[in-house]
Amino acid sequence: MVVTDMDGTLLNSQHEVSNRFFELFQALKEKNILFVAASGRQYDSMVAKLEAIKDDIIFVAENGALVKKKNHTLCSTPLEHQYIKQVLDLISPIPNAHPVLCGANTAYVNGASLAFIELLKEYYTAFSPVTDQYAVHGEIMKIAVYHDESSERNIYPQVAHLEDKLKVKVSGAHWIDISHPDAHKGHALAKLMQTYGVGSHELLVFGDYNNDLEMLELAQFSVAMENAHQNVKKTAKYHTTSNDDLGVERVLEKLLRS
Repeated sequence: MVVTDMDGTLLNSQHEVSNRFFELFQALKEKNILFVAASGRQYDSMVAKLEAIKDDIIFVAENGALVKKKNHTLCSTPLEHQYIKQVLDLISPIPNAHPVLCGANTAYVNGASLAFIELLKEYYTAFSPVTDQYAVHGEIMKIAVYHDESSERNIYPQVAHLEDKLKVKVSGAHWIDISHPDAHKGHALAKLMQTYGVGSHELLVFGDYNNDLEMLELAQFSVAMENAHQNVKKTAKYHTTSNDDLGVERVLEKLLRS
């Protein structure tokens, strides 16, 4: 099984998947190697990037809160509703912070933040502007918060105390994700390994940020991108080139040659 993060890993800085990857995927498929895309993105946004192979792969979306194959839900771990108001109360006073309530089928964003909505279109293909996020009902997979400057410096210190009851992950330079304690990529991947009978010695995992740490720890073959966070570089057993220098593709070529 090959598992890769999306942004900063499989996707280049222009948020594109290379043609070379799609060629290598066909070779993996011919050798009966399962492929899993694991991302903080919503499911629809992941599918949009991997449309050509969407029926042949497994999607771990929303940082592990939602796992789907051929549009069929394999695993769902929503955030308990009691925490949504608490998180929104903590985020609201932070300047330049934009919370996104991520449902299974759509995301709910403050409709007054027009500039942020334009930015959001890269990461969310299905979203609904609302006037009051407190009034949103239904299952929420996670709360993603974007900060204009740095999520690690400006948001994490304000929500770090929630880590005793929730999963709090800095998932990118501008993003932090807050979810159910079991809603992380490692938990989702462990379930997939059990379902498909894949051992750690049969697992190749790529990542670049802190929300990839748990799944990297499961693999005998864990790979950090050159552009990865230092925590990822310390955790991964191997390193590759950056996401702009075909880092994932270079390792897959070696795997296929072996």
